[in-house]
Amino acid sequence: MAKAGGLGDVVGALPKALKKMQVDVRIFLPFYGSIDKRSYRCVKVIDVLEVPVDSRWEKISVWQTKLPRSDVCVYLIKHKFFDAKNIYTGRRYKVGNNYTRTKIDVERFSFFTQSALAACQALNFQPAVVHAQDWHTALAADMIKTRNLADNFFINTKVLYTIHNLANQGITSPEIIRYAKVDPNFPIIKADAKNGDINFMVQGILGSDLINTVSRRYAVEILYHYQGAGLDNILRQRKKDLTGILNGIDTQAFDPATDKFIKYNYSAKDLFKKQNNKIFLQKRLGLPQDKSKCLVGFISRLVWQKGIELITDTLVKNADCQFVFLGSGQKEYEDYLARLAKKYPNKFNVNIKFDVVLAQQIYAASDMLLVPSRFEPCGLTQMIAMRYGSVPVARRTGGLADTINNYNYSLKRANGFLFTEFSAGALAKILNKAVNLYYSNPDKWLKLQKNCLRQDFSWERSARQYLAVYKKLLSLDCQGNLEMS
Repeated sequence: MAKAGGLGDVVGALPKALKKMQVDVRIFLPFYGSIDKRSYRCVKVIDVLEVPVDSRWEKISVWQTKLPRSDVCVYLIKHKFFDAKNIYTGRRYKVGNNYTRTKIDVERFSFFTQSALAACQALNFQPAVVHAQDWHTALAADMIKTRNLADNFFINTKVLYTIHNLANQGITSPEIIRYAKVDPNFPIIKADAKNGDINFMVQGILGSDLINTVSRRYAVEILYHYQGAGLDNILRQRKKDLTGILNGIDTQAFDPATDKFIKYNYSAKDLFKKQNNKIFLQKRLGLPQDKSKCLVGFISRLVWQKGIELITDTLVKNADCQFVFLGSGQKEYEDYLARLAKKYPNKFNVNIKFDVVLAQQIYAASDMLLVPSRFEPCGLTQMIAMRYGSVPVARRTGGLADTINNYNYSLKRANGFLFTEFSAGALAKILNKAVNLYYSNPDKWLKLQKNCLRQDFSWERSARQYLAVYKKLLSLDCQGNLEMS
């Protein structure tokens, strides 16, 4: 329907897995201008609903549809705030070492959270658990407490707060508390004593009943300053309430045997057909066509987190492979990669855009996928790559370490290559090791690919873990409705 990254993938897939477990799960989503009412058969269920914001009331309407290929109910909040086709109205910008969005985007998602709760009440839908995602809906717990001062509609509702990326925090001026209609008597922690900013992520961590993040290793890493994004001291206060649940992927959407976006479908039984996709992609992108040449893919947002500066001129020059990059983000990284592509046109191709079809084709064509991240809460790209028999070469951090078993001359469980030190030299060394194995021992490489294809990254296992957390919030024999916003 609408997404700008891994958070969209999660909210589009986890509810389907929960629904199969007989959980009544409902999604609340802004009705973005990019969502086609006819394609998703949207039906208006609330014509006019007034929502308090600052010192005024704003009118919204509420529409209902379903997630594609499922019976999961989706409520869409329609308001002029969300009429634009883009999810965000402005770019991210840094506050210290962390990121936030423009003031209008922070206000938009604050308004959305308040609107979703108002819609619950208007629909007489009393969720047992509100599952709030990332900084966008981090004020859900405080808003529920404020509402309960008036009528106790949400008196039995618990809040699970999921951190997808701790570095994106939603930092804004203290006026947001009045704007968001949050009771000022609730504990408000200032993000910066100097200017008194409010940090949405902090409010979600301190105000919610339980907190989780998207891999076991990341849940440990963020308790320390090197990965805590300035909030490690806040997180340590809630250590006993923090857990890590690895994300999954939609194995129906990401299946090389049925993927409609790739030129040649294949499976573990006819993995040789993967090379045909390589020739197709090389031809499409203007690279020399050679099915035996090692092809390394990179699919990601082009931001500081992703370790793009480790892709040096020396690495590209010396590596005996072709590179295909896809993504967009910070201009300095876009320009840097464009210069490499201009200097090495026969071995380095870059595509500065978001393109779902091209992404699938890169997964299907590549022999390896590069993920040299500084930090990675979970990472979906390495899971998707393995689903397509593309071997990940990644840094040992967060969810990358949880999902990749490093090749160390043993093939029993190996499904990728890991390096630890965040340096260009460490990346070059591990990439060279992977490329050498690709050329020198095709049988071992095929075994690695098949190990990748055997991995189960479906949402079923993760959904069972989430269901256990929901029950912990309530009680083991308590059944209730869920709202995911």
